[in-house]
This record gives sequence, structure tokens and C-alpha cells, in this order.
Amino acid sequence: MTPWEVSAILFPVFVVLVILRVPVAFALGLACVPVFMLDPRLTPFLLMNEMFKSYNAFVLLAVPFFLMAANIMNSAGITDRLVRLSQVLVGHLPGGLGHINVVVSMLFAGISGSSTADAAGIGSLLIPQMKKQGFSPSFTVAVTACSSVMGVIIPPSILMVVWGGLMTVSIGGLFLAGVVPGILVAASQMITVYIYAKIYNYPIYSRSTLKEAAIAIAQAVLPLMTPLIIVGGIVGGFFTPTEASAIAVFYSLILGTVVYHTIALKDIPKVLYESARFAAISLFCVGTASAFGWLMAYFKIPLELVNYLKQFGVGAISTGLIVAGAFLFIGMFIDAIPAIIILGTVLWPVAEYAGLHPIHFAIIGVISLAFGLVTPPYGLCLLIACAIGEIKLVKSLKDVGIILLPMLGVLLLVILFPDIILFLPRLFMAKYM
Repeated sequence: MTPWEVSAILFPVFVVLVILRVPVAFALGLACVPVFMLDPRLTPFLLMNEMFKSYNAFVLLAVPFFLMAANIMNSAGITDRLVRLSQVLVGHLPGGLGHINVVVSMLFAGISGSSTADAAGIGSLLIPQMKKQGFSPSFTVAVTACSSVMGVIIPPSILMVVWGGLMTVSIGGLFLAGVVPGILVAASQMITVYIYAKIYNYPIYSRSTLKEAAIAIAQAVLPLMTPLIIVGGIVGGFFTPTEASAIAVFYSLILGTVVYHTIALKDIPKVLYESARFAAISLFCVGTASAFGWLMAYFKIPLELVNYLKQFGVGAISTGLIVAGAFLFIGMFIDAIPAIIILGTVLWPVAEYAGLHPIHFAIIGVISLAFGLVTPPYGLCLLIACAIGEIKLVKSLKDVGIILLPMLGVLLLVILFPDIILFLPRLFMAKYM
């Protein structure tokens, strides 16, 4: 079969299965079955073999560990300390609690690496408070969901770990490249909150005293050491991303049980169970998506796509826009990890031909997929925030769209000016660049 014939089987079958509400992880595996049965060179055992081979990656151990660290931090009440620090920093601005929502998400992103943990942990704490203070439910849900996407943009990021392991790109370099876009996304959201606050006259907090600021900083300093330990350790070459994730778990456990005494021994099994459940879902997606991706590589579908696009003479900027559009679109329907494995492997030869730097290509993909967490019908972070805020998803879409527009402006800035994101990796990890 030709690459186009295989594509005509794989993608329509996958789309139909998703429309029929078959879970994405199963839909990816089932879409491969017709091709395996039609081609005499392939057997169903190869499908299983490719799935198991994908799990034989040391770097993937970082996924459950980072998820566990985020769950422990949530259970340990670390979020409360970050909220108090955020209040001291930005609570006095118009729409104080909205700004606090954005800043605490940015701080928590540097600890968890997971947007869903961010949406659930911070949402359950701040959404009820914002509604009590008179913020509209739709805006409250929208700003909570949109700010949570920083969880996978600001290091450490689970998506960057998966991307780096799959595409053999420096994970330390990816972490450094995510810092500036994460700050820009936070700034764009704070500007939007400020405009909303001025229009709707949302409440503010009184400016904190120096004593209150000192207390809040002292209470939050230990949790904020987490990103410094993780990113600094990886960039400095002291440990691998997987070892860093294990250290994050150990550090967060020490904070919760020994330092703050907010986690009892009887709470640990529940934390472990929740972490294992979420990790199993993510990693099963990795297996089926890897089989799907292997099949595309076997029939040279990415190469055929490169040959097709060559005739149009695509450049770095146009390719960046194509990559962003493709990831934004697929992120609306499936989880980010299988999207990386499927679409990332297809588009990487195209990006390489166009002259995109591997880290630039990765950051465009990660930011685009992060935005997919708040765009329906998938929009997992938006679904979580709507459930906490007790409103229908449709009612939040207008405010989500308004907050998302300047965030898309940040993505465009990243595409047009790659030096913005490559500055830090070149400064601290020049030998890997």
C-alpha cells in the first residue's frame, strides 16, 4: 500500500471512532488494526510489540513521578501558601483575585508540570472565593482554566519530558526555552484581567505591609525551591529528568510530612492511588500512539508529506504557522501526549526541511497543545474548571475566547521571533544548542 492509501485508512477510522466516543487511547490502537490485517507483511503481534517497546524508555518514568509530586503538593496545602504570596504581590491591582489566580498558576506551574493538577488544585480553592467576591462565574472559570495551561509551558513540564524523550531533544534546553513564553502568557492574561476589572469594577485587596510580605515570602520559599532544584539540577548536569522527577516527589513528601505536617501517613495511599490512575491513562495513550506513529513511519507518510510540501517552497515562518495550526486543531480533540507522538513525528521532517530549530519546533507544539486544554470539545482543563464552578461549558466560551486571543498573540510572537525562546538555552546550555 502507498503512504496515501494507508493515510486514507488510518485517519478516517480514527476520526470515526473518536466521533463514536471511543476513548482516544483505544481509538488509536483500533485504527491500526485494519492496516495490520490488510498488509501481509504485518501481524497483530507487531502492534503489541510496538506498544511495549514504547514503554521501555527510562525518561517516561518522569511522567508518573511529576504527577505524584503535583498531587503531594496539592494534598500538602502548598497551594494555600502560593495564594498568600500571590496576594502580597498582585492583590492590590484592579481585579485582585483574578491576578492572584494567574500568578499562583504561574508559581504552581514551576512545581507541578501538570495543567490538570493546576486546574483542579487551584480551581477548587479560588473559584468559590472569586464567585463570592462578585466575579462572574463564566469569567472565573475562564481565567482559572486559561491560567492552568501554564502548567505545561513553564518548566518542569510533563509534555516537554515526553517531547524530549521522543524526539531526542535536550529536556534541559526545552525547560529553559519554556520560561519566557510562560511569563508572556501570564502577562497577557493579567492585562486581560485588568481590562475586565476596569469594565466590571471587580474588587481589589488593600496593599500588603512589608511585614505581611516578608511572612508570605518566608512561608512560600521552600515550595518555590522546587523548580530551582529540578531545572537547575538538569541544566547543571547533576541529574537526569527522571531522577529530577523522583527528587521532586521526595522533596514534596518531606515538605508535607516533616516540615509542614499537613500530610498524615493515612493520606499517602490515596495520593499514590490517584497518581497511579492518572499516570496509567497517560502512559496507555503513549503505547497506542506509538504504534500509530510507527505505522506512519513504516509506510513513510512523513516523508511523503515533506515531498508534497517541497513544491510550495515552505520557509521557517510559514512552517511554524502550519505546525501551530495543526497542533491547535488536533489539541481540540485528543490529549496532548498522543498528539505529540502522532503529529510531532509527522511534522518534524517538515520542520527540519524548513530549517526550524528542534527546540523552537518543540515549544511551538507544546504551547499550541497547551491551548488545546481550554478549547472544546476536549478542553480538559476547561471541563475541570466548569465542574468546580458548577456552570455549563457553553456559558464560559465567550470569556475563554477573549482571554485566549492575546495568548495566541504570544504564540505568534514565538513563531516570528525564535530568539525570544532560544536566548536562555543558548546562554546556559550552549554546548547542546
